[in-house]
Amino acid sequence: MAFTIIFFQPTFLLILLLVPLHVTDAYSSIQELLLNHGLPAGLFPESVKSYNLDKRGVLEVKLDSPCIAKYETRVFFETVVKANLSFGQLKGLEGLSQEELFLWLPVKDIIVNDPLSGLILIDIGVAYKQLSLSLFEDPPVCRSQGFSIKMGGRKSIGFQDQR
Repeated sequence: MAFTIIFFQPTFLLILLLVPLHVTDAYSSIQELLLNHGLPAGLFPESVKSYNLDKRGVLEVKLDSPCIAKYETRVFFETVVKANLSFGQLKGLEGLSQEELFLWLPVKDIIVNDPLSGLILIDIGVAYKQLSLSLFEDPPVCRSQGFSIKMGGRKSIGFQDQR
């Protein structure tokens, strides 16, 4: 039995070390990425323009514009949403808020401890909400209404004059 020993040139090894590894390349969509990490496919709206997952696990999702989607309550997505992605968890979320009793509260974490339980845990800082995973099966339609969440007033959060 013969063995072949392959020697790499030091410059080749240096090039391999300098080329950034993008985990994103392994997944065809944000939905596939989420499913492969134990999360439901519909956590982000269908209007995702691009996403990147770096080798440290930082997920950055870019949308065309800020928008509002509805799960059980309304959720506001900024143009860029960032989080640390690990199996069953999006931790340290930035760029995502949820409406609770007429207040917009930042979503801090999204956790699926046990997929068989059928529940997802949403940490909004002052409380934890348990919702059904079925609410997040499909990416929601996200409506951009030309507003800023910080503006205030009835029209800024989707109320329009009735005629």
